[in-house]
Amino acid sequence: MNVYFDNAATTPLSKRVLEKMIPYMEEGFGNPSSIHKRGREIKSAIEKSRSRVADILSCEPGEIFFTSGGTEADNMFIINTVIEKKIDTIITSKVEHHAVLHCCDYLNKTQKTNIKYVSINDKGEVDLDDLEEKIIQNKNSIVSLMHGNNEIGNINDLKTISKICEKHNVIFHSDTVQTIGHYPINLNDINIQGIVGSAHKFHGPKGIGFLYLNNKHKISPFIHGGAQERNMRGGTENVYGIVGLSEALTLAYENMTSHKDKIINLKKHMIDTLTKKISGVKFNGLSDNINKSLYTVLNVSIPKIEDQQMFLFNLDINNIAASAGSACTSGSDSGSHVLKEIKTEKGYVNVRFSFSKYNSVDEVDYVVNKIEEIRNL
Repeated sequence: MNVYFDNAATTPLSKRVLEKMIPYMEEGFGNPSSIHKRGREIKSAIEKSRSRVADILSCEPGEIFFTSGGTEADNMFIINTVIEKKIDTIITSKVEHHAVLHCCDYLNKTQKTNIKYVSINDKGEVDLDDLEEKIIQNKNSIVSLMHGNNEIGNINDLKTISKICEKHNVIFHSDTVQTIGHYPINLNDINIQGIVGSAHKFHGPKGIGFLYLNNKHKISPFIHGGAQERNMRGGTENVYGIVGLSEALTLAYENMTSHKDKIINLKKHMIDTLTKKISGVKFNGLSDNINKSLYTVLNVSIPKIEDQQMFLFNLDINNIAASAGSACTSGSDSGSHVLKEIKTEKGYVNVRFSFSKYNSVDEVDYVVNKIEEIRNL
């Protein structure tokens, strides 16, 4: 059996999405900046895709900017906002994605921007009282806190955070890569200046994403060299990627409830089966709490494994694709930057299993049985 449990890294491309993209690969090759018929037709496809994304998120089409993915979108928002608005402090957490943390490091080095990290507990939960205190102490700041954590699955309450930011008149950005396409997001209900998405996280193509930029929040282009994306991102558009993104997002929303229910059942089954069969197993962050974590992510600590690297290698040779929640260096049990912050126990192997609509209960049982076998080697 071949099992793919690394959907938080990337998801399989939906067949319906591919079918939608193929005509734009074969025949729809016109440059959308050209004024002839072929160019106008392709430009129209881009704008229809933009409108579809905007409708799904309840915002204006002019607030959606297509990018190469979530990382570029995060960089575009954070770097340009800090520089143009002369922001002196970024308030974030140490469990953010590197797309945010490395932006902060860059701005600290080049702009002398202060970085303030919000306190988190041993489950990775953000201390909202500490967040508000840091905002009060740093009035000229931007807050960047992710919606769903890609490693431990913790979900932050965007509405609550946005109200704190609005109360103190500070800018709020969130990396929503893990939640776009999996959770309903209504931007009419949230006062937020920027969120991001990446198509390959919801069964779309790689290399295409978007930035939602609130129309009251003005920044300059991030990539220069052309008037594309309404003068906000130079370069010929990834047309079939854009078409694929909008189709994937549409498909995700059409079937969101049924997909969610199926995946929750898989996750619950894995939690129950691991608990019964693996004595001492632990779950990191809030990933075993269905109501407070991404239903797609389960971060597991497996005890009594002497060689972490060999364990992960054995998963792979048994045709199980999962993500190491810790470094794959022989003799090392230092965790990822996220797991280090929540201080996972030594002597455990940390593995992230992440699910999609294409997974099954049989696959969960196969994986748990293989974990038992590997531990007994």
